[in-house]
Amino acid sequence: RFFHQYHNTFAPLNFSDYEAISRCQREVPEYFNFASDVLDKWSQIEKERKGPSNPALWWINGKGDEMKWSFEELGFLSQKVANVLSGPCGLQRGDRVLVILPRIPEWWLLNVACMRTGVIIIPGTTQLTAQDICYRLLASKAKCIITTDVLAPAVDSVASKCQFLKTKLIVSESSRAEWLNFSSLL
Repeated sequence: RFFHQYHNTFAPLNFSDYEAISRCQREVPEYFNFASDVLDKWSQIEKERKGPSNPALWWINGKGDEMKWSFEELGFLSQKVANVLSGPCGLQRGDRVLVILPRIPEWWLLNVACMRTGVIIIPGTTQLTAQDICYRLLASKAKCIITTDVLAPAVDSVASKCQFLKTKLIVSESSRAEWLNFSSLL
């Protein structure tokens, strides 16, 4: 309640921007891709500075292990993941992929890679049951699913019912029959 009551103090409006947008005077790009138009530009700025920068992604797990990626590293890794999606996974612009991962660094890489390639990402919680996964695969007509070895058995139990599903990608150190391994492809 308090937030909504005092929302103006948290996010003041810039009326000149509002007026320009309402009159369609703002230049809006015909095509916009966050990965190439924002992330790659920050990567270029980072290269030109040739000094330490703030991390683009700073991930810490429950055990205190951390991973820091610069904009350059995040951009490079997301390009590699985009190549995995368009190469071995056979995905093209407009195809759908169901991603059921915990919030691990690969989750962010896949998000940026999907933006980069024009693949539509459908995120799912790791609490989904086999029936939930089947429903989402059928309703979305996803061509690919990406998950961990924890949910792989649930996917395998319903995959035969999902006629659009062509590729299963597992994010795990171990391999699994009929699944592509994310780490080895990367």
